[in-house]
Amino acid sequence: MISSTSLSRRGLVLGLGATFGLSACANGVGSRGGDTIDARVDATRDFLFSRYPGTRDLATKAAGILYIPLVTEAGFGIGGGYGRGALRINDVTVDYYAAARATIGFQIGAQQYAHALFFMTEQALGEFRRADGWAVGADARYALPDKGGSIGKETTENAPVVALVFGQSGLIAGATLAGIKYTRIIP
Repeated sequence: MISSTSLSRRGLVLGLGATFGLSACANGVGSRGGDTIDARVDATRDFLFSRYPGTRDLATKAAGILYIPLVTEAGFGIGGGYGRGALRINDVTVDYYAAARATIGFQIGAQQYAHALFFMTEQALGEFRRADGWAVGADARYALPDKGGSIGKETTENAPVVALVFGQSGLIAGATLAGIKYTRIIP
């Protein structure tokens, strides 16, 4: 006879394994070098510019852009997410970054999405690059393009960082960048 305690432990272990296994799937973990990341960033940038035309103008005004082509999140009570991307200045990759988060609470499911951080000032870009680990703060504005529309001036006016989440799919509603930590990596 199996006790409820062993089922709970077994469920927890299986849940954690599934959570972190899913968060590592399909996001470049195990790829070699920056070539895979750069190819995914190119595809993400091209999709973003074609689907949301206002982002092209935003990119020309930005001091730098961090593209994270795919973040995979999963959770069953305890959750996590992970993705890798590249920071580009003048459309040239200067550094690679990982985006990671851990969550706890009522949650079940998995989702994937892409996001981009447009650093609109040299100061915001410099603070990001000098930080050991950086998280999206209250000074970031979220751009919410609707059906391919352009990003309005009110979204980007006086914002040091503009965050854009797009390409969402999965079973957890509402992708957000809250709690994600960005860390420089060597691919």
